[in-house]
Amino acid sequence: MIASALRRQEEGGSGDPDAVDASERIATLHRALLAWYAVEARDLPWRQTRDPYAIWVSEVMLQQTRVETVLAYYDPFLRRFPDIEHLAAGTLDEVLKAWEGLGYYRRARNLHRAAKLLVEEGGAALPRSAAELRRLPGVGAYTAAALASIAFGGSEAALDGNVLRVLSRIFRVDGEPHRAATREAIRREASALCALGSAAQINQALMDLGARICRSRSPRCHECPVAATCDAHRAGEEVLYPRPRKRRAIPHVDVVAGLVWDGAPFQPGGRLLISQRKEDDMLGGLWEFPGGRVEEGESHGEALARELMEELGIVVEVGDLFMQLRHAYTHFRITLHAYHCRHLRGVPRAIDCANWAWVGPQELASYAFPTADRRILERLAGAVGHDQSLSRGR
Repeated sequence: MIASALRRQEEGGSGDPDAVDASERIATLHRALLAWYAVEARDLPWRQTRDPYAIWVSEVMLQQTRVETVLAYYDPFLRRFPDIEHLAAGTLDEVLKAWEGLGYYRRARNLHRAAKLLVEEGGAALPRSAAELRRLPGVGAYTAAALASIAFGGSEAALDGNVLRVLSRIFRVDGEPHRAATREAIRREASALCALGSAAQINQALMDLGARICRSRSPRCHECPVAATCDAHRAGEEVLYPRPRKRRAIPHVDVVAGLVWDGAPFQPGGRLLISQRKEDDMLGGLWEFPGGRVEEGESHGEALARELMEELGIVVEVGDLFMQLRHAYTHFRITLHAYHCRHLRGVPRAIDCANWAWVGPQELASYAFPTADRRILERLAGAVGHDQSLSRGR
């Protein structure tokens, strides 16, 4: 590979023809990427700023999320939290509400925690080196390298999914990219590229190339500026790289949720009981309609009554099914069954949740809910409006 050949050149001098060829090839690749990026770079708002905080927010939002999705959240989030001080001063509820719908909420919690940490340490500014950045909550190897290169001009190579795919094809790197040895082999090649300068542009050129041309399926090699340098393309094996990860069967879980009313459903002045997930839980800090997993041998009603007692210490009468929906998380899928429930007795207590609240249907929109619960909210808003129109008609 190029990086190893370059090391041989450094150790053995310029007499090694393989090392010379590798040096020329990487220089050619470097020039081609920069020339292509200068013309074809995507026009994205976080590329129009030199503010490290704004770049940090974009990098966190872009983790496991499509650019098109992030575009709808980036500017509103920065208007609400324009700098580290404002983000640190905001409550977790406010941060999660601004993040609502973007998913992977641990990112938002870590962003908030990191901002508070920076302010507490008296700096309220991001550190410049990748090593220092990595000590912040939620900042891993990729984010640290991306920030160090893009925000601060460092020479680090940033390996996201697009970059791993592009480089595994160019250098025909065998092995699955999630494995440490394979990733390290790709990192060495990326570092050799970035060492020639303009690391920020090289990193972003590789990201754009993977997003637009060197796609996982149906790569558009005829449009690729580095096709002549790509080992996989020359071998006609583009789609064989990177090596696919062996997939495990995705488990399915039945979940029940209670629309717990303090009276009959949809009565004027009626309120619903919602609970807040513990911060360290999955979807931590978000509000939800309380409930949980259906255990083996339980009916939906039995599971819901048990969950509401364990979570909030209340007794309910489980009523009619309101709706059911399917939702996919990263590692499992659920079918969520939402039932109307009437509160019978017991003052709610935060036994297995962070908080709880009685809320009128019209107030629910001010709370941050996960995606599955938001679909219940949408149906609920329609049902409330329909019921009120019938009441006015009578």
